[in-house]
Amino acid sequence: MRRRRECAECKERFTTYESAELNMPRVVKSNGNREPFREDKLRAGMLRALEKRPVGSDQLEASIARIKKGLLARGEREVGSRLIGERVMQELRLLDHVAYIRFASVYRRFDDLNEFREVIDHLENDPRANVIAGQPDLFED
Repeated sequence: MRRRRECAECKERFTTYESAELNMPRVVKSNGNREPFREDKLRAGMLRALEKRPVGSDQLEASIARIKKGLLARGEREVGSRLIGERVMQELRLLDHVAYIRFASVYRRFDDLNEFREVIDHLENDPRANVIAGQPDLFED
């Protein structure tokens, strides 16, 4: 919001800009600990999954903004870390399949190759998987 103000002492006019400060909910970890939401931690995790992948920083920032907006829209003071992890996986799935699999393998703690195969099969059979523009085909024959 833009406001014009006047100094009470010198009567000079000036402009101030104000914005609403939105408080992100606190994150409840799986062990019960609570910590403040940290956007830099979210970005670092997504960047790690997207390393050496053809995804632009503007796409990454848009994904982060959607995740934050979704968390704010819930209107809750606390959210579970599981919810955030699931939202990250949804966004990575839209951005890049390889990054999605990388993140999912760590997040879901894959123990063997069958778990990888299940995720890849699910992606391969998903009709929305081919919607991603510029996404190289992960399942070429």
